[in-house]
Amino acid sequence: MIRRGTPYLHPRTEPAPAASVELEREGCVVVPGVLSPDEVAELRAEIGAIFDRDPPDRRGARPPEDAAMFRYAMLNRSAAAQRACANPRVLEVIEPLLGEDCHVIANTAWRNPAGHPGSHGGQNWHIDAGPHVPLPPGVRWPEEIPHPVFAIGVHLYLQDCALEDGPTGVIRRSHLSGRPPPHDRLLDDDLDHEGERVTPLITRAGDAGLFVSDVWHRRMPTRPGDHGRFFLQIHYGRRDIAQRILPTDAANQLSPEAIARAGSRREHTVIGLHPMLFYDG
Repeated sequence: MIRRGTPYLHPRTEPAPAASVELEREGCVVVPGVLSPDEVAELRAEIGAIFDRDPPDRRGARPPEDAAMFRYAMLNRSAAAQRACANPRVLEVIEPLLGEDCHVIANTAWRNPAGHPGSHGGQNWHIDAGPHVPLPPGVRWPEEIPHPVFAIGVHLYLQDCALEDGPTGVIRRSHLSGRPPPHDRLLDDDLDHEGERVTPLITRAGDAGLFVSDVWHRRMPTRPGDHGRFFLQIHYGRRDIAQRILPTDAANQLSPEAIARAGSRREHTVIGLHPMLFYDG
């Protein structure tokens, strides 16, 4: 656990919520009842209206039927989404791990229709970034040292998510591996890490599912009776991790002249113009 001092990060000595301890140790946690029924209804109405009004954002190379399931930069589009990003129940869990000055780095609404699991990369076992502390095979993270957390994903559920709906599945403690999931097992329902198998995040509307960016996770396969999924996703990062709410070609700190002078791909990336990857779409 950490806290922001003046101006550096320090080990936290104050007690932290039990959910923070579980998130650090296990890589995931479900916090029930983060949103009230009124807040759920408000978010459903505002986000639903955005899905109905605005065409899908053009990000990445997703087929149109998959692109239709997402709307990005939600805190720019919805006052209710922006308020949700500052939900005190969420912040009290993540701040002991990221610091009191952590910020939103991406904010995407998901609306997966019933009977359409989609074909995007979230179906595969993956990590959202990193691993932030890469480890070679055979090397284990020391048990006596808490693993640092650099980014956390939060799903605020706007409808119930049961096993048949294809919930997010997480392999607990896999964030300690220092490695991404095995490339040859990306769709393996029986994937494990040191004997730990998948834990589905079964939730009710208003609950929050939290997971650290380095933990192995995926959308689990849907089953008969699938109701679809509807949630607001918020990614938070430490203060020194850049926001990814908009792609770098749309939001950067560069002059037109500097952009024009960049020729090669590396000349683009070294000044901050990156291709879309984690969190961007």
